[in-house]
Amino acid sequence: MGIYEELVARGLIAQVTNEEEIREMVNNGKAIFYIGFDCTADSLTAGHFMALTLMKRLQMAGNKPIALIGGGTTMIGDPSGRTDMRKMLTREDINHNAECFKRQMERFIDFSDGKALMVNNADWLLDLNYVDVLREVGACFSVNNMLRAECYKQRMEKGLSFFEFNYMIMQSYDFYYLFQHYDCNMQFGGDDQWSNMLGGTELIRKKLGKDAHAMTITLLTDSQGNKMGKTAGNAVWLDPNKTSPYDFYQYWRNVGDADVLKCIRMLTFLPLDQIEEMAAWEGNQLNKAKEILAYELTSLVHGEAEAKKAEASAKALFSGKGSDENMPTTQLSPDDLTGGGIDIMTLLVKTGLCPSKSDARRNIQQGGVTVNDVKVNDIGLSFTAAELKNGVILKRGKKNFNKVIL
Repeated sequence: MGIYEELVARGLIAQVTNEEEIREMVNNGKAIFYIGFDCTADSLTAGHFMALTLMKRLQMAGNKPIALIGGGTTMIGDPSGRTDMRKMLTREDINHNAECFKRQMERFIDFSDGKALMVNNADWLLDLNYVDVLREVGACFSVNNMLRAECYKQRMEKGLSFFEFNYMIMQSYDFYYLFQHYDCNMQFGGDDQWSNMLGGTELIRKKLGKDAHAMTITLLTDSQGNKMGKTAGNAVWLDPNKTSPYDFYQYWRNVGDADVLKCIRMLTFLPLDQIEEMAAWEGNQLNKAKEILAYELTSLVHGEAEAKKAEASAKALFSGKGSDENMPTTQLSPDDLTGGGIDIMTLLVKTGLCPSKSDARRNIQQGGVTVNDVKVNDIGLSFTAAELKNGVILKRGKKNFNKVIL
């Protein structure tokens, strides 16, 4: 089985421009491909995870990845899948985020000895002259076709700014530039990027008279069709300071029964025949499959040692027999206290167990919060400095823990 056939078997491929040519290229290690990552935050998320593992799979098969850091495109912001305009970031913020991305990508991709490249589109986009761009590539884009693109549909309902309208042209220009300067012959991206990617292949064809290829990756959704990679309304980050290895482990440990095998197939590097054996699992065996998924992904992102600690902590906490040594912990300072104490709703938000005070109030009123294994009924409950110095263990629902220490 070639790498292309494996990607198909894992359910990773959504759309391709020319299947036979792409199959031949990737199976024979001839693809020089890129995936773009806009620097909208200071960490990659679980939403980026499938793209990173795809790059790793293709590199292992002899193909050459180009990780494109979107220092230039982030100045505009991708409207795909959005109903509102993204927050504009400063150049300083974008540069900081780009450095954070680089460190995280190096855990997945081997950049040694020319096996992969990392480039930043700020290096060419930010120096472009507007009139020159209009003259060079403007005539290659039909406004009618652009307005029909899926990536703009949601934005059209509330109003699409001309600012964002340019994003497709910028992404297309990236492919055009990489094709000429780095022999990049293929672009990969999420399924919601299809229109932008076709813009790039068309620009290359019209300007250079040559063929380039595009392939989209299936978006990771749950059985209800919702994008996966968020918990309690917040992103699941790859940075351990934003989402602890324990919380990362727990996110994947808690996926639905209907989603666990799909996640194992699409995200892990376990052999397909081993995964197919799990297809017959049911009942408690599905819990074992979730543990395998959580361990494999935590090990990929945070290393085997952290995965083992997260696994041990989870088993200890849910059996009620273990220590809280590796439990996610929130350290408070005296400045966090008001009048010598802090209330339960503020604590639930500070620990990340609830995204807002209104959500904290709702969880308390519904009986879903405990402190040191005692159910909380009073939304006005507060803790003194003395109580916090000994540490209190908050629990929301059955599976979300945090230890708070002053």
